[in-house]
Amino acid sequence: MARSRKQKKSPESDPYRAREERKYENPIPSREFILETLETHGVPVKTEDLPSLLGLKDEKQIEALGYRVKAMIRDGQLVRNRRGGLCVVNRQDLIAGRVIAHPDGFGFLRPDEGGDDLFISPREMRPLWHGDRVVVQVTGMDRRGRREGSVVEILERAHSQMVGRVHIESGVGFLVPDNKHMTHRVIIPDEHFNGVEEGQMVVVEILEQPSKWRQPIGRVIEIIGDHLAPGMETDVAIRTHEIPVEWPEEVKQEIAGLSEEVPEQAKQGRTDLRKLPLVTIDGADARDFDDAVYCKRTPKGWKLLVCIADVSSYVQPGSALDQEGYKRGNSTYFPDRVVPMLPEILSNGLCSLNPDVDRLCMTAELFIDREGNIMRSRFLQGVMRSHARLTYDEVAAMLFEGDQTLRRKHARLLPHLEELNKLYHALHSARQKRGAIDFDTVETRFVFSEEGRLSGIVPTTRNDAHRIIEECMLVANVASARLLLRKKIPALYRVHESPSEDKLNDLRQFLAQLGLTLGGGDKPTAKDYAHILAQIKDRPDANMIQTVLLRSMMQAMYSSENIGHFGLAFPAYTHFTSPIRRYPDLLVHRAIRHLLVDGRADTFEYSFPQMATMGEHCSMTERRSDEATRDSADALKCEYMLDKVGQQFEGLIVSVNSFGVFVELKDVYITGLVHITSLDHDFFHFDPIAHKLVGERSGKTYRLGDSIQVVVAAVNLDDRKIDLALANRGEKPKKGEKPARSKSKKGRGRGSRQRRKR
Repeated sequence: MARSRKQKKSPESDPYRAREERKYENPIPSREFILETLETHGVPVKTEDLPSLLGLKDEKQIEALGYRVKAMIRDGQLVRNRRGGLCVVNRQDLIAGRVIAHPDGFGFLRPDEGGDDLFISPREMRPLWHGDRVVVQVTGMDRRGRREGSVVEILERAHSQMVGRVHIESGVGFLVPDNKHMTHRVIIPDEHFNGVEEGQMVVVEILEQPSKWRQPIGRVIEIIGDHLAPGMETDVAIRTHEIPVEWPEEVKQEIAGLSEEVPEQAKQGRTDLRKLPLVTIDGADARDFDDAVYCKRTPKGWKLLVCIADVSSYVQPGSALDQEGYKRGNSTYFPDRVVPMLPEILSNGLCSLNPDVDRLCMTAELFIDREGNIMRSRFLQGVMRSHARLTYDEVAAMLFEGDQTLRRKHARLLPHLEELNKLYHALHSARQKRGAIDFDTVETRFVFSEEGRLSGIVPTTRNDAHRIIEECMLVANVASARLLLRKKIPALYRVHESPSEDKLNDLRQFLAQLGLTLGGGDKPTAKDYAHILAQIKDRPDANMIQTVLLRSMMQAMYSSENIGHFGLAFPAYTHFTSPIRRYPDLLVHRAIRHLLVDGRADTFEYSFPQMATMGEHCSMTERRSDEATRDSADALKCEYMLDKVGQQFEGLIVSVNSFGVFVELKDVYITGLVHITSLDHDFFHFDPIAHKLVGERSGKTYRLGDSIQVVVAAVNLDDRKIDLALANRGEKPKKGEKPARSKSKKGRGRGSRQRRKR
């Protein structure tokens, strides 16, 4: 039963009032108190009535409350109904989330709070862009049994600019966005052409956003250049996904006084670690070094120090530098360049643990037993000095290949490196017992010519030196998560949900056809996945099975609520080890630093709702970077294949769909599509469970993991697609002969029937 509208609360009853008083000279009710008050009130409240309900009379406080309410609407905590009343967004009635647009016009809503996506019909998608944040109301189920939603309010527009190619038809100019998720064509009036020519790549400012009745309207603000110019792929990807590149003037002013030397005053009050033989171990081409390690034998196991550059000492909350870092969310690594989260004076200077110089650090001191379990841990603010900059290959040569020259050169460090290796084996053994999933995938890197053109793609090799550092970082991340949970302080966790019920059902059916069984019942664990991987290790179809297992997994993300990490089999996990390139790590450092200095969780400057919003933002920027990097890489691959049309390659089927098979070219590491119309002259049935296409007449099968000979048929630069064809296609049916057809449609199961176009 709703309570009376006249029931009021006092600002003094706000449980978070002390925190607000520390943050603001003239404090107002906290977000939590506003939400609690509205929920208790039970009915929508108009904005002008809210101050009275909260017991506010001061004009400045009422004005500040207005800004807070706008921020809560933007963050999806509140929404206005059609009569202007404020309502609390809850998961049952109204759902806030981010739009995922499909090139075919429909879309989905990914809820901020997690859970299954909601279907958005093409009609509801008309006023939306991919990436917009909206509130939707669940209206029912679509024909596939998915929850369907209608848009109640657009909280935040994801795009104020758009990148693409300009076309002119019948005197009308329009932009076709480079990102295929952007389904709207942007109309460009004559007065807003600004000298652009047909076919050029440009940036357009959106003057009028799309609505249910009209297309968006824009004006050209930047001409990027002609198609296929060197470096154009990354330039376009950066602008398409609106990744910030330029540093604002306020940031430049803040970093103007920084040098590459740490001031003596900054070292005061810190634990002095400079005499410990800490070392950095990175790739040979690494430019910044943000982690260093040291290992020592103890009676019960080992003491491990993981030192991470103390970015939180230089990036203060609310500063221009902090705001820009949050906006970027993370560094973005393109094939030909890096867009850093923080300026070079920090990433390659003050926060790079270069050898023989003093650096501020946040340190995890971990005591680990012989079985690889953390016995106890503590964190401290330190000052360190790296004693050597080592590469993975150098460490592997010393420890595993017995390189005497390197062993003599680093004789003083060698005992600690050998203990580090012994610790690694204990940690790896614990990983196996825990059942963490360890997929064996091939990573690649791009090789460029002097002219900036892609000259090849080569696989990168991982050795045990890589794994040593990886295990050290994992254990430090686990220790930080345990501390944050124990202290109940707002923080971001790296979470990984268990596979969905639908994906598990499909996976079990696939494995059953191969005589394999996934254990764990309705709630399989990572150990059950690891058991399957161990079973198939020596099978010829191991790569195919591993691919299907990998695709059944959910995507990892950042969340203020700890739900554990399924893939790594950790009950709690966070990111502590890379604050120079990931904003969530910086937030973790701030939380730990606060606990070291203050010791109280309730005085931390961030609240749980704020942390939830920041987690959603950081997950978005991570996805944004992944999409931008993929777009750039796909464009480069297409350009690389332009002069290879007509050439024959051996390939591996890496994906099967109702419309064809995707094939990765051997030793080229580029994937193209063999469309179903290019397969043998037959009717093909798609079996989504077995991941195969089966010819109805011939019985010919194209299955995930099969080797296949293909020819490069065409390269589409605009769509970033490579079309392949079979190198040895079967003979066409004789004249007058028709492929056999089934008389009954029964028994087709979930497969689909595809016919080759004549």
